[in-house]
Amino acid sequence: MGANGTTYLGIDGGGTRCRARIENENGRVLGEASSGPATTRIGLEKAWRSIMEATETAAAQAGLAREDFARMHAGIGLAGLGRRGAEAALNEISHPFASVVFISDGLAACLGAHSGADGAIVVAGTGSVGVGLIDGREIRFAGYGFPVSDEGSGADIGLQVVRLALRAADRRSELTPLLSEVLAAFDHDPYQAVAWSEEARATDYAAFAPIVMRHANQGDPAGRRIIERAADAIGDLLDLFLARGIDRLSLVGGLADAMTPWLTPDLRARLRRPDADAAAGALLVARGRLDLPKRETDQEETDQAQASKFRV
Repeated sequence: MGANGTTYLGIDGGGTRCRARIENENGRVLGEASSGPATTRIGLEKAWRSIMEATETAAAQAGLAREDFARMHAGIGLAGLGRRGAEAALNEISHPFASVVFISDGLAACLGAHSGADGAIVVAGTGSVGVGLIDGREIRFAGYGFPVSDEGSGADIGLQVVRLALRAADRRSELTPLLSEVLAAFDHDPYQAVAWSEEARATDYAAFAPIVMRHANQGDPAGRRIIERAADAIGDLLDLFLARGIDRLSLVGGLADAMTPWLTPDLRARLRRPDADAAAGALLVARGRLDLPKRETDQEETDQAQASKFRV
């Protein structure tokens, strides 16, 4: 069964999974599906395969045939889009859609959280990033990728606990129940952990985050230190947006609900529930219902160029 009208595709491509949502012209959801990670850090070909896998599954649920993609407009939010050359390479990919617009997964989440209006989000998931919209400008903080950035993320939490577990294995620190459980994942063999780390990706480290959170909530001292440190990093990003005059704030991502109680009471009081998710933000872009914001660095470059009269 095919479709006669135009359809719209919203993609939320993150470090852990890729979600696809298809709507008709009236905004009714026709199909939704998910697949594996979709981030440029695993390679553009793998990321695109995840995007298409989720899209094709959602399309099958909607009763759409492959030829219907020619009447489908896509907004694709993708993790790691800021990596050098990534966006240009994606725009060269042969695709089956009527149109495609690529944005970062953080921007998609921000657009969805505030229905395209001014506001900011901090993503606490496999990675972390702060994205804000104000007066047609996009402001970003952190989110440069694990392990050099993404403080407060699931991957960063996992990295910290593996480090502490190795210290405990050497008896350089207390072997808490949390650290014992983490070492058990490597048969209490530090060298097995080292071998694992040589191949591990951000998603592998992030798999330890729920374990750390569970033990932290149970009072484990190592777990509490790690989560308190992560909450401080997330809180710092929220404070940066407040300093810019953005007071409409949301915390999103897979760790958002678990992390919220660890924030300061003032920040918890300022948070508002997001209007919708990143797939909804990507759908706003697919529908062409808003002008994409200029990145703050782009605006600064434009202002400097105009001031020096190198551009009209």
